[in-house]
Parts: sequence; C-alpha cells; structure tokens
Amino acid sequence: MEFFTEILSFFTFSEPNVKVVFWGSLILCSISGLVGTFTLLRKRSLIGDVISHAVLPGIALAFIIGQQKNPLYLIIGATITGWISTYLVDYITKHSKIKNDTAIALILSVFFGVGVLLLTHIQHSGNASQSGLDQFIFGRASAMNMSDVWLFSIVGTIIVILIVIFFRGLSLLSFDENYSQSIGFPNELLKLVLSITTVTTVAMGVQAVGVVLMSALLITPAACAKFWTNKIIPMAILAVVISGASGVLGSAISYTYNGMPTGPWIVVVVSLFAFISAFIGSKNGLLKKHLQRNKNNTKILRENTIKLFFNPTTLGETRYNFEDIFAKSKMQRATLKKGLNLLKSDKLITVSNDIFTTTNLGIEEAKTIVRKHRLWELYISRFMHLQPDHVHDDAEGIEHVITPEIERELEKELDFPTKDPHDSDIPY
Repeated sequence: MEFFTEILSFFTFSEPNVKVVFWGSLILCSISGLVGTFTLLRKRSLIGDVISHAVLPGIALAFIIGQQKNPLYLIIGATITGWISTYLVDYITKHSKIKNDTAIALILSVFFGVGVLLLTHIQHSGNASQSGLDQFIFGRASAMNMSDVWLFSIVGTIIVILIVIFFRGLSLLSFDENYSQSIGFPNELLKLVLSITTVTTVAMGVQAVGVVLMSALLITPAACAKFWTNKIIPMAILAVVISGASGVLGSAISYTYNGMPTGPWIVVVVSLFAFISAFIGSKNGLLKKHLQRNKNNTKILRENTIKLFFNPTTLGETRYNFEDIFAKSKMQRATLKKGLNLLKSDKLITVSNDIFTTTNLGIEEAKTIVRKHRLWELYISRFMHLQPDHVHDDAEGIEHVITPEIERELEKELDFPTKDPHDSDIPY
C-alpha cells in the first residue's frame, strides 16, 4: 500500500520537480515511439543502438566546447555524431564487403569507446559544471528542469510536423522502397528526414533513459503496437501511447525508490508491455495465433471427416457404422471420434443405433469439399503440367482454403469441367 501511495503522490505533483519529470518523460518517450515506428518497419532496429551509443561523444564534445551543460548544445552535438554514425554504417555497407551487422558493431563500439574516453577526460579536467554528465549513460529524468522540457517540446513539435508532412512517403519507404521510388517519391529526401528525426529523438531521449537503453525505448513500443494492429496509423498512435505511458510509469517508480535510475525502470515497464502484447495482442499475439491455429485445425478435421461420407455413385445419403468409416479414413480413432462429434454438432450427420447418416446439409458439404479438391487437381494438372498421380497431395491441402469466390473462378477458368485428371466425376 505504501508503494502505491508513493506512486499516486507522483501524479499529484506534490513536489516542484515532479511536474518537470512527468512532462519531460512523456514528451521524450512519446516522440521515441512515433519515430521508432518507421525505424522498425524499415527493419533498421539496430540503427537505434548505433545512434544511442554514438551520441555520447557528441555530448562530451559539446560540453568541452561550451564548458557548460546547455541542453541545446548537447542535443546539437549528439545529433551531429549520431548522424555521422548512421552515415558511416550505410557507407561501409555500400562500399565494402563488410555486412550491415558487422558495420553496426564496429561503429557502435568505436563511438561509444571514444565517448567514454572523452567523459573520462572531462572528469579529470576539474570543471565544476561536469557534475551529472556521466548520468547520460543510464539516464536521469529527475535532473531535467523546465527549460529542458520547453526545448524538448519545441524540438518534438518540429519532429511531429516533419513526420505528418512526409507521412505518406515515409510509409511507402518503410514498406516498399522500390515502389516508392517508381511512383516518383524522393527516397533520398525521405531517408534524410527519417535519419534526422531518429538521430534527434535519440539525442533528446538519452537524458531520460540514457545511452545504453535508448534503443529499447525507440523500438520496443513499436514492436508492442505491431502485435495489436497491421495498419500504420493505428500502430503509430498505439506506439506513442505505450511509450508515453512507459515513460511516465517508469519515472514514477524511479521517484518512489530513491537512488533507482530512471532509464532502466522505463525500459522495464515498456518491456512488460511488450510481454503482455506478445501474448494477448489481437493481431499477432501468441494467444491469437494459437486460437487461429486451433480454428484452422478444427476446420480441416471437420472437412476431412465429412468427405469420408461422399458417395460418388448416388451423390446422396450415406450410412456407415464407426468401423466402416474408420476403415476408410487414415485417422486415429480418437481423432475420428472428434471429427464425427463436430459433424453431429453442425447437423451434418445424425446418429442412431451407432449408425452415422448424412443429412441434406452434410451431403452438400461433402460434395463441395470433393468438388474443390477435384477442381484444383484439374487446374494444376492442366496449367502446371503435373502428372495426374502427382496432384492429389497438393489438392488435399489447398481444398481447405479455397473460398467460394476462388471456386467460381476455377470453374470459369476450366470451363465448368465434369471430369478430374483421374477421369472421376466432379460433383455439382
């Protein structure tokens, strides 16, 4: 109870600096979620790691030149070295035999090493203004002041405006770069815009979560959103909400536990969102996939079982006992019983004295499945030039995914055939 009381006290802004931390974390993290959406979709997730480590020497150089921790100078210095790092990764990959992952590891380690050396030099310089500069490694949102928040607000607004202006182009670039270029979009300009916004976002965000963890804040919210939607606008909005909430909650927990760094707590919270989304996400979550897989397996079992009742001679009612059906099938007894129960519940068969009889609905269902199977056999035999004895297994899998629309197209394409490649009748 004491923990929750402390958390609630954070949101009441009972202390002067709490409001600064709240708005600063909210702005920084929200912008990270928005920009990270395009970074993730372009499959450049690791570039955030490069930038977040590469901004450290820029921050140190800006301090050495300005001799003060002016947030504007620090952001400018971080942006310059961050942009140089992305340029070098692309240049090395394009003009050498070094692969992208190797170039990323090389640039990341070199820039971070230079940054640590410069910070060590600053610590031994005796400059009294250096206090707290090393906190950029792990982040400390509590060190922000209102001037920082105003600066982040202005820069963040510019980033949002750029993304809104170039949204359509950035969306096309993220999904299909070649198509974007073919219809006349300026890909190089779009890449520059995305690079600048990404670098600037990372340069701002290191003050909240630090150099080491900034890449997680850039990518994880977008990854969370992707479990819930496949559309880019809802994905971007959801990423902003998740990252903003993670920033605020992480800062609140850090405020509650004195001495706990803000950055790790923000990343822990957003990682918790990621685990939850991975399990219950409505589009790509594990639970959704599990339920969909079960649904598909049930559909396949149902259709394979009713197909056993197909009577090629009369195309009418059929009666079997369990042993007769089991002899026709290649299923295990338990699987077949489950399939028969599905047919019974869907009123495709009736059961009386251990005799299974097809209903009118079951007769039509069996004819439909067999018709799809034989139409596809004929299609791949005629157009893919496969021998009749090689088409059955392929049709066995495809018959379950042929929709009524595809079935009608197959009939038109094949000119409403009456025989399959094995010279068996196609039931209509």
